[in-house]
Amino acid sequence: MVRYFFDIRDGSELYPDEEGLEFRDQKAAQVEAVHTLAGLARDAAESESPHDVAIEVRSDDGPVFHAALIFTAKAKH
Repeated sequence: MVRYFFDIRDGSELYPDEEGLEFRDQKAAQVEAVHTLAGLARDAAESESPHDVAIEVRSDDGPVFHAALIFTAKAKH
């Protein structure tokens, strides 16, 4: 089992994960990151000022992967 840390980037703010979660492999950590990102993206899209959200996943050995929603919108008509 490997402990993965899911740092949340919400706009320009970074919220480090101090505890982490243990998973049997990287694929399981990726599934968790996608589920978490979906919830963050839903909240960001419903806010008054939608913004980018990301999860930066690391282990004790360093960065592992990055999952992000980049929010761009055309001007309102």
